[in-house]
Amino acid sequence: MCLGVPMKILSRDGDNIVAEVDGVRKEASVMLLGEEVGVGDYVIVHAGFAISRLDEEYAEETLRMMKEVFAPEDMR
Repeated sequence: MCLGVPMKILSRDGDNIVAEVDGVRKEASVMLLGEEVGVGDYVIVHAGFAISRLDEEYAEETLRMMKEVFAPEDMR
């Protein structure tokens, strides 16, 4: 199963970003985005590419729901 995950941009160098979610940092490219993004913005990262920009509220709600869905049953 492949998922695009909302991540917060920590740094940007040209088309390359470092983004983070729950303490996990990943490098990704923003070359597929049709809009400008920067440090502090949330993006959906899939297969090493940022594919969509999200507003902060939507990103945080999506992460909350993902944690709920993927939590072990005894932690729900």
